[in-house]
Amino acid sequence: MRVISTAGVDAALSMPRLIDALADAFRSDMVVPLRHHHTISRHDADATLLLMPAWTGAGAAYSYVGTKTVTVFPANSARQLPSIFGSYLLLDGTSGQPLATMDGARLTVWRTAAASALAARSLVRQDAKTMLMVGAGALAPFLIRAHLAVRPYQTIKLWNHRPERAKALASELSAQGLPVVAVDDLESAVREADLVSCATLSVDPLIKGEWLQAGTHVDCVGAFRPLMRETDDEVIRRATLFCDTRAGALKEAGDFAQPIASGLMTEADIAADLFDLAARRHQGRRNVQEITMFKSVGTAIEDLAAAIAVWDAVKA
Repeated sequence: MRVISTAGVDAALSMPRLIDALADAFRSDMVVPLRHHHTISRHDADATLLLMPAWTGAGAAYSYVGTKTVTVFPANSARQLPSIFGSYLLLDGTSGQPLATMDGARLTVWRTAAASALAARSLVRQDAKTMLMVGAGALAPFLIRAHLAVRPYQTIKLWNHRPERAKALASELSAQGLPVVAVDDLESAVREADLVSCATLSVDPLIKGEWLQAGTHVDCVGAFRPLMRETDDEVIRRATLFCDTRAGALKEAGDFAQPIASGLMTEADIAADLFDLAARRHQGRRNVQEITMFKSVGTAIEDLAAAIAVWDAVKA
């Protein structure tokens, strides 16, 4: 069995190839059981174990089974350790033989960014020139590169609630040849953006619908719990709504769960998910004036597709 590190995952993947792999996966018959969520009682702070299995369907040319294991130990801060660890186990779907274990955290940021880019293929205007990245965490560089693989943005603005972090990351990415600049004024940046991509842990809405110009696409990747939210009610009112999977986005994501609870929207207001967009059952953006919003919460389909892509590259 191979052990594939962070560097190994990075060496195996490219954004265009991974976006295509995700599109194929959402058109396939992959099987995704419900995510397993277990609480581990501890004297310092209760921990969480998450298990996310998936496997290829009967129509696949090659058969695989995969499971992502994630642990959340809040008390790790006192140990100078990250609170979240993840690993991915890929098995041969014919024999059950273990093939590889991979860095689960690295695989997750790659596939999460690629999923947003897959949606952007159908939802971002062809003439888009300006992107705003809201948040400067681990996902931000991956989202920027993923969206650049879909549209040739001339300017990418980066905003963070800690301005010094935005400046540091913008400087780092600019040195790598990416057109990234840090900004302090969030409202002005949103008003000027063709694409607004958010990856934060915000509890209160950051993006206001009144700021959005006609034709903007809003990509919401953070706020993955019901009590978190990155967009306000006016965004929900103005935008045509999309998501990666309906079951996850409607229940887990505060950007949809809270408006549903208040009666502002219903499940029927979701125009399409990634299954629909990948299979072209929905055209995506209808015109250049339409405001669109994509909400991502992640699915084991994306993890398995990314793991298979890594494995194919390692074998080659």
